[in-house]
Amino acid sequence: MSLIESEDENTPLLRGDADGIEDADRSRWKSIRVMYFTMFLSSVGFTIVITSIWPYLQKIDNTADASFLGWVVAAYSLGQMVASPVFGLWSNHRPRREPLVCSIFINISANIYYSYLYHPSSHNKYHMLLARAFVGFGAGNVAVVRSYVAGATSLKERTSAMATMSACQALGFILGPALQAALSFIGEEGFPVEIIQLNFNMYTAPALLAACFGVINILLVIIILREHFVDDHGKQIRAINYVSEEQVAVAPEVEGNIDQIAVLTSNILFFIILFIFAVFETISTPLSMDMFAWTRKEAVLYNGIILAAIGFESIIVFLVVKVISTRIGDRPVLWGGLAIIFIGFFILLPWGNYYPKIQWADLKNTSIPVIALAATPLPNGTVEPTGCPFEQVWCQYTPAIHLAQYITSDILIGVGYPACNVMSYTLYSKILGPKPQGVYMGWLTASGSGARMLGPVFVSQVYTILGPRWAFSLICCIVLAAIILLTAMYKRLIAFSVRYGQIEEG
Repeated sequence: MSLIESEDENTPLLRGDADGIEDADRSRWKSIRVMYFTMFLSSVGFTIVITSIWPYLQKIDNTADASFLGWVVAAYSLGQMVASPVFGLWSNHRPRREPLVCSIFINISANIYYSYLYHPSSHNKYHMLLARAFVGFGAGNVAVVRSYVAGATSLKERTSAMATMSACQALGFILGPALQAALSFIGEEGFPVEIIQLNFNMYTAPALLAACFGVINILLVIIILREHFVDDHGKQIRAINYVSEEQVAVAPEVEGNIDQIAVLTSNILFFIILFIFAVFETISTPLSMDMFAWTRKEAVLYNGIILAAIGFESIIVFLVVKVISTRIGDRPVLWGGLAIIFIGFFILLPWGNYYPKIQWADLKNTSIPVIALAATPLPNGTVEPTGCPFEQVWCQYTPAIHLAQYITSDILIGVGYPACNVMSYTLYSKILGPKPQGVYMGWLTASGSGARMLGPVFVSQVYTILGPRWAFSLICCIVLAAIILLTAMYKRLIAFSVRYGQIEEG
């Protein structure tokens, strides 16, 4: 399979006229927009089920607890962490559409698998673990997407392109939870589709919709995507591989080595940024169910709306970042974003004399007068326990988090996280310079996936055993450590071309 199909034999890149350059540029931006859409669909595919994983897990396997939820959420990131360097290496030596189509197909299959998790007679929670791992493996194509956009844009275009890609990702964060919230009206029981032996309900419908989006994504990649590579000045570069007789994009020979310390620092910062957001998205549903006595359906609906609002907020942040970063630079925006995240988690620390409602149980502890026993009647006459589980001992002595705290924290994290996210990998791509970035982007994505894997496990264990006070205090310490690291390495986090004097820093 060649990098450029037969219709590209007379590609404008092989002509020297102005029309050829214009056509090549138009093709380049069409391909970049396909990458934007791929990132958007990847985001939708992840977030469309994120708020319903916990209640779905409880429904299909009553042996699963909040601690196992952390492993289920982490499975996605483990799969992505393993796949990212592989797909990144693949994209450095073969046409990018190959790893993209392969990864999206894996994602589609995994989402269909997720929709049938209620069929096994036992160990259903482990089937969910496996399904989420395969969904994550398919999401390893994020490394390919980022390396493509980094290689197809000039240094001046890079921040804007990365911000737009992040905005598309944020739009996916909006649409995903919004679709999940809308599909929640199907209900937990839903209706059977006998011909395919499927129970179509509020848990299976989102995964099937994500699979449909994947089919659309594959078609766009096959039909529109073409290979493009430009140097830091924006000049298109192309060469012929005479061994395979294919046209391939290659990086120019440049003097100087990549600053490996800056690369390592960027990976650490990206790890921390993804770690703290993974903590936030994992704990949101259990936290809200514990603190506000929401039912499973209410938690899916309300948190879906909240995450959708955060996604909308993120798009505004990305648009602002595109303007601000051109004036004050990428590094100050990254520093400011971390500071805002610190404040967001600090606000979540519980205080006061109001305690969470406890799920109905025969509790003998009556020393705290404000504790209430909670249960919510269901339409079928049964009772769904709501509130903080009595097995979590800290519920009896830790003050409740107020809804106002929760919303304020969501707003602040919704500002800080997108700013940090786009600035971290924009800086990273600039540090790498005009060389193939597939493998390096694979390692960056792997570090982020490692964070998404460890974050849910960390918070589910600490939150379940010690409660929100310890969990969010530790997160504040981690964010503070990231701010100190960024401050110490501030002068080294500069573009490759700036470091070697090829381009003056703007």
